[in-house]
Amino acid sequence: MNWSWVLLRGAVGVSLLTLLFLSQRFWYRAIWRVTSNLLSLWLRIALRLVYLAALLFVILSAADGIRMGHHHLMPRGTLVTALAGLWFFSALFAYLAVKGIHGLDRVWIWLRRHSPRSGSGKRRAVAGKAAVPPAEMLASPGRRYFFQTATALAGAGPFLGAVYGFAAERLKYQVRRVEVPMANLPPALDGLKIAQLSDIHLSGYMTREQVRRAVDMSNEQAADLAVVTGDFITGASDPVAECVEELRHLRAPLGAWGCNGNHEIYAKAEDAAQRLFAQAGMKLLRQERAQLSWRGAQLNLIGVDYQRERTPGGRRLPMLAHAEPLVRRDMPNILLSHNPNAFNHAAELGIELTLSGHTHGGQVQVEILDHRFSPARFITDYIAGLYQRPFFAPAGNGRAAAPLLAAASEMRLTGRSSHGAALYVNRGLGTVGAPVRLGVPPEITLLVLRRA
Repeated sequence: MNWSWVLLRGAVGVSLLTLLFLSQRFWYRAIWRVTSNLLSLWLRIALRLVYLAALLFVILSAADGIRMGHHHLMPRGTLVTALAGLWFFSALFAYLAVKGIHGLDRVWIWLRRHSPRSGSGKRRAVAGKAAVPPAEMLASPGRRYFFQTATALAGAGPFLGAVYGFAAERLKYQVRRVEVPMANLPPALDGLKIAQLSDIHLSGYMTREQVRRAVDMSNEQAADLAVVTGDFITGASDPVAECVEELRHLRAPLGAWGCNGNHEIYAKAEDAAQRLFAQAGMKLLRQERAQLSWRGAQLNLIGVDYQRERTPGGRRLPMLAHAEPLVRRDMPNILLSHNPNAFNHAAELGIELTLSGHTHGGQVQVEILDHRFSPARFITDYIAGLYQRPFFAPAGNGRAAAPLLAAASEMRLTGRSSHGAALYVNRGLGTVGAPVRLGVPPEITLLVLRRA
């Protein structure tokens, strides 16, 4: 057992739980202070009891939602459980934002106290000691008003954003058309269109009607091949049969194909998904390949189950350990792998194109000073979109090897792709954790293969 890995995971878990506890304590104390201003004692007691009951329900609902088994204490996907998830998500980020403003306030006070000039600009340090601004300068009405307003905005922002992400952006499906210059592509396959769906997570938050809308939007693209790259459901209590029943309406001359995701493992639904795909006239590829013919040219389609990177004890596992015999050298290869971290090894094997999901694009993406921040960066270097690596380059032990064709470790596909393998990471349809998307709308992808 890798004890350093176990300790690291434990430290991350404890840190997260500590943050959750501190955020809930912060809002508990804030509500206690607000209600203390009420004149009626009974009204104060009633509001505080309601809040405590709601908080207890939120904690139980969140703990219940983490479980992937069949039996749950509360109905999943209802408005009440959605509100519980939104509260935890919003309260945490609002707490961090408010504490950030408080930190800036303290830094401002510290700078003013240690400035060589006084608040009026006339008093200077004497005998090597910084002049201390008068207390009225540090407690000026202008400063108080600024930081009070900033604190209110910082506290309200995450709550408003979560509501918008749940009620609006989570349902704004987008079709992304992406042209993929692909190495070793025969002329007959130039212009081949692939429709990709991923991370459906059929549950109370993702209904059959919403899946049907995504399938209809996919069919409108008139793709030649349809693929679904894993996570059909979230937990064991979710109906994988209903998800496959909707996916069976995917229409493409080369058929509909898929691979399992990590949530099929959690739900113990890998075999069931394979059986249901076959019954629906589709094919779920599990460490196997299929040779497709299109306009007289051949294409090798490979599919693998979710590629684990470590055992629960922290021991590193090899990616695509048994995939090499599935690769063809006489035709282009396309790999369906839910985990985009398999891409380094796919490129090492000479696989021309890998299609993945798993990240949801982070579900929340914030752009600050021309830099995009996404929670997905904690699990992968391949967050969303199109990437490139050289063929047959050593994959290394990390998720992304050192840059070989560009200055950044994430190399956007360029005209030089004739010498490299490509990866496309789909942003997915559904959600996990908080039912929120911000800056990352659900995606249906239309990939058009082009000769590099």
